[in-house]
Amino acid sequence: MLDIFNNLLHQTAFFNLSWGNYVMILVACVLLFCAIKLQYEPLLLIPISFGMLLVNIYPNIMAEPGIDENGLETAGGLLHYFFKLDEWAILPSLIFMGVGAMTDFGPLIANPMSFFLGAAAQFGIYAAYFIALAMGFNGMEAAAISIIGGADGPTSIFLAGKLGQTSLMGPIAVAAYSYMSLVPIIQPPIMKLFTTEKERKIKMDQLRHVSKLEKILFPIIVTIVICMILPTTAPLVGMLMLGNLFKECGVVRQLTETASNALMYIVVILLGTSVGATTSAAAFLNVSTLKIVALGLIAFAFGTWAGVMFGKLMCVLTHGKINPLIGSAGVSAVPMAARVSQKVGAEADPTNFLLMHAMGPNVAGVIGTAVAAGTFMAIFGKF
Repeated sequence: MLDIFNNLLHQTAFFNLSWGNYVMILVACVLLFCAIKLQYEPLLLIPISFGMLLVNIYPNIMAEPGIDENGLETAGGLLHYFFKLDEWAILPSLIFMGVGAMTDFGPLIANPMSFFLGAAAQFGIYAAYFIALAMGFNGMEAAAISIIGGADGPTSIFLAGKLGQTSLMGPIAVAAYSYMSLVPIIQPPIMKLFTTEKERKIKMDQLRHVSKLEKILFPIIVTIVICMILPTTAPLVGMLMLGNLFKECGVVRQLTETASNALMYIVVILLGTSVGATTSAAAFLNVSTLKIVALGLIAFAFGTWAGVMFGKLMCVLTHGKINPLIGSAGVSAVPMAARVSQKVGAEADPTNFLLMHAMGPNVAGVIGTAVAAGTFMAIFGKF
């Protein structure tokens, strides 16, 4: 009985965890607090942080299939199979379908110039790429890290998987989703620093009405044009536009509801827990993780700055018809970045309503980040 008790005692996690595991358990609890109490992206941070908690208590939950001492095949851990769907780019692509089914591209169609603002905000991605190279990361590592600047978690996971950077996927995903949740904190100081009060008070003309036909044709045309030029974007842009076509065509209500609700939330659970489970102490607690977090912040800040500066340029070219604040919404944190543009504008003038104008660059940023990911895949020959 003593041997049995001793064996059971040594099977507990207390005898098998390192100090690093305890640190990561504490980090997971902090993230859970932020998600539940502070409501920072709870739909994403709760599964991610819980996956982090599980893998640092029971590392075998991410174990790969193998062969035991008797030559028999052993099954892998539960979250290993979830994670395979990330590596194969299945879950990020399905999330894009759900995002498309919930997105209204009307503001972008009504003001096509928003495409330029969305594109300008991707400058942060390319700036971070070259900085990452200078910091010692190789090309594919730098590309996977820099995409954090788009503030788009699924795209970050997608590109890391496609470029074979699964060892970095955990830190990249945690950084991307963390910065998505911190948009209201990070962006306003940058927006106010590079705009004048007069610019922030600019009121924009009401957007024109967008017809149903335009909304139906938009996802079809965008898919053809972008995927013909850059076929590597097809998994993301194609699924985004397919989901949007479900919504706008009006004849597949069941598909729209499934893509934007049940399927979307199932995928979020699978993706979040599996990505969180890549943040074991051994993989997360190192210098590279600190560099990734710093580079993500640099990319996000540069993207916000570039969007605002291009907004200022458009303000000059249109003789004061464009409020530069909407340029910051070019990062693809939908719809939070657009809400921040509205908030900062309303602080300067409570009667100023920029939300719908900011939604144009915001949804353009989603497309822009997907294009940036496709560009990196084409550069490195990862189709």
